[in-house]
Formats: sequence, structure tokens, C-alpha cells
Amino acid sequence: MKTLILTLLITIYSAFAFADTTQNNTSGSNTSITGGYTSSATNTYQSGSSNNTTTTNNSTSNIKSAPPTAAAPNVTNSGSDVCLAGASAGIQTFGVGVSAGKSFRDKNCERIKLSREMNSLGMKVAAVAILCQDERVFFAMEQAGTPCPFEGKIGKEAKAAWKKYDKLRPDYETYVQNLKIIEKKNKEEEKEITKEMVTMDIHKESEDKKTKQKIEWNNPK
Repeated sequence: MKTLILTLLITIYSAFAFADTTQNNTSGSNTSITGGYTSSATNTYQSGSSNNTTTTNNSTSNIKSAPPTAAAPNVTNSGSDVCLAGASAGIQTFGVGVSAGKSFRDKNCERIKLSREMNSLGMKVAAVAILCQDERVFFAMEQAGTPCPFEGKIGKEAKAAWKKYDKLRPDYETYVQNLKIIEKKNKEEEKEITKEMVTMDIHKESEDKKTKQKIEWNNPK
């Protein structure tokens, strides 16, 4: 009986003392899948027990890239005898890009071309009249003392007609503003002149009074 107990104790001591000194490990394979990672491992120990471990890791990537740049179109009119001005613009975001272009009439260019054609035909007054549709030309002609034609009238007659029908002037708003400034300045000058005249009258009255007193003093009754 004692021998059996001793043999059992020795067996248990050997199992606990050397259980970790020798072991066999068997690892599983890794399998890669789109968007994730999976690994499996199986460990088998000397005592006959085993441990299975499975790990799954999923990842998702969402990458956004900008679309090609929206280039604004080149709107030109080179080589053509037209009075057009081009303009274009474009805007670009991560979602969408938009660009557009358009041409616009250049009325000042048209006036110059029409005036040249009229002048080449000998219609000088008509050529000037076309340019006078521009308020800058109209003002310059008036400042130069050569007012723009008015229904066939030129010179002083045209100046009088434009003054009478001033609302037909292409620079009417500027003309009204200038008149206000001129009237204000004229009133200020009139006040200064009136003030000077009053001062002169007071001084003259004073001098006259002194002269009268001097005469009376020299010629007593």
C-alpha cells in the first residue's frame, strides 16, 4: 500500500515539474482577403491538451481624389472684323467642375468703326455725331468750344439747342451735377462781391463824413 502511494506521488510530481519543459506547437496559415485579415493558430502541448485561437481584423479604406481641373474656355475673336469682347470663368470642387465662356458687344469699338466708315465717305459731321454718342467725347467737344451737332446745327446754334434740350445730352447726369457745382460757386462769389461792396460803401460813407466835417470846420458860419 505504501509502495503504491509513493509511486503515485512520484508520477504527479513528474507531471507538474516537467509539463512546461517540452511542448510541440503547430501554427495555422494566414489567409488575406480583400478588406480584412484572418489568422488561425492551434497549440498542442505535451500533456495532450490543445488551444485554438482565431483572429479576424476587417478594415475599409475610402479614398476620394479630385477630378481633372475644369479649364475655362478661351474666347477670342482674333482675325475677325467684329467688335466683341470675350470672357470666361471656371470653378472646381471635389465633386464637380464647371466652366463657361461668352462674348459681349463692344459698343465703343462699334462707334469707332462706324465713324471711320462715315469719314471715309466724306460725311465728317455724321462721323463726329456718331462719336458724340459717347458722353466722354460729348464733354470733350463742349470743353473745346466745338459742341456736337444737333439736328444739322453746329457751332453756337448747336450749343444753344443742347442747352435748351439738355435732357437729350448723353452726359445729362454729369451735366446736372456740374451745373450745381457751378451755381454753388457763383453764389459764393456773389456773396463775396456783395460783402466787398458793402465794406466799400461803409468806408466811402465814413470818408464822406470826415470830409464834410473837415469842410464845416474850415468854413464856420
